[in-house]
Amino acid sequence: MKAVILLCSFVFFLGSAMAQKATVIPMKKDSTKKVEIVETACGQCQFGLKGKGCSLAVRINGTAYFVDGTDIDSYGDAHATDGFCNAIRTAEVQGTVINNRYKVTWFQLIEPKTGAPIKKKENR
Repeated sequence: MKAVILLCSFVFFLGSAMAQKATVIPMKKDSTKKVEIVETACGQCQFGLKGKGCSLAVRINGTAYFVDGTDIDSYGDAHATDGFCNAIRTAEVQGTVINNRYKVTWFQLIEPKTGAPIKKKENR
């Protein structure tokens, strides 16, 4: 009986651990690096990239890249009217393209009408 309880506890713990989202590391703007203004949206829904589910992407000089270093859900509901799956937005970014993916070190959405920065949604 103890073995069954121990096994059930282990399976529950393992399932809980696997369901956790990766923590997004806070980004800092680097004054020594160039800031680029790019288009950003869901790579699959807006830019036609192949992949599973909805993932954040940027388009630089006409080429779209999936983004590593931040998450599509960190900037609100991707399926809202103005969300990444339904609208192409503008962002200021710092990072580099490595292996056909954009490794972002800083990402800041720009307000469509005013050009003001939009604060990132805090992880709970």
